[in-house]
Amino acid sequence: MTPAGSLLAAEALHKAYGQTTALDGVDFSIHPGEVVAVMGPSGSGKSTLLHCLAGIVLPDSGTVRYGDHDVTRLSDAQRSALRRSDFGFVFQFGQLVPELTCLENVALPLRLNGVKRKEAQRDAREWLERLEVEDVGAKRPGEVSGGQGQRVAVARALAARPRVIFADEPTGALDSLNGERVMSLLTDAARDTNAAVVLVTHEARVAAYSDREIVVRDGKVKDMLAGLI
Repeated sequence: MTPAGSLLAAEALHKAYGQTTALDGVDFSIHPGEVVAVMGPSGSGKSTLLHCLAGIVLPDSGTVRYGDHDVTRLSDAQRSALRRSDFGFVFQFGQLVPELTCLENVALPLRLNGVKRKEAQRDAREWLERLEVEDVGAKRPGEVSGGQGQRVAVARALAARPRVIFADEPTGALDSLNGERVMSLLTDAARDTNAAVVLVTHEARVAAYSDREIVVRDGKVKDMLAGLI
């Protein structure tokens, strides 16, 4: 049963790759405006959990519900549309499009959703300003620092005002100072827009920005506040 008030919830997720079990009956839920840190050692299943929640990977069994949608029953095209409109993503190395300027990168999800170019670029400039990198808008990703590039990636993730942001090791390639600035800007902006954040990390200092921490180990999940879920 989906927990009351949850925005995104998974129940009894199982996923195996060959003989390796990645998820072994995992339950998960997150509410609007909540930041949940998903922690665990390398290979524990935390990235698989994120990918299943985002509809990138389908579980072998179990369900993922987002609002009125059963994500596991949607077609590939429907899941792709959901990721364009309602989900935002921040990855460890940003994954910005190198041929586009930083401004064009931030405007990209808006353009893919049918927003006209001038309006998309206006919104993109506002997000670059909010993430304190308005001065790099005309530069390409290869011309900016790692910290600046990751702030641009956060701006891109937030530009379409997604309801859920999936952040997979978003500070893994940054030094501690830049990492903390990125996390502060990301979580503040997400809470301001009432977006939920699923934050995959192995760093305690990054997890400290969350409202709640869970640990994935051997395909099972432990809630650090409530014990096993």
